Amino acid sequence: MTTYVPKSVQDALDKARLQGLKKKNRLRVHAGEEIYPVLRQWESGFSVEEETVPQLRGLVDLYDGTRHLSQCLIVASEAEAGEMRYEFKRATAAAETAPLDFYRAPDAPVGLLGHDHLGDS
Repeated sequence: MTTYVPKSVQDALDKARLQGLKKKNRLRVHAGEEIYPVLRQWESGFSVEEETVPQLRGLVDLYDGTRHLSQCLIVASEAEAGEMRYEFKRATAAAETAPLDFYRAPDAPVGLLGHDHLGDS
């Protein structure tokens, strides 16, 4: 048994679904100077609204509100039901601090005081 849904009804259902996804999601993709809402994210990619977001490519940044999540190299995957899906070729998690180029022991001192700071009076 097959169910036939008129195109106008399917379009209305897709539009309502997309509106629901946009309202409950704080994720954003930054492409250059432009910022677009992310509809969904999964382990290997994300989707945006096909109708309002131009074709994205290359290096983008993903944010949850103002928190930088990752920098990603993306490739377009497929368009379906009003969503444009992108897959990660690479996704690098954003860090609060610059990476160290040497090993730092967990119990290492935070800083060292020189002998001129020992209080010679």
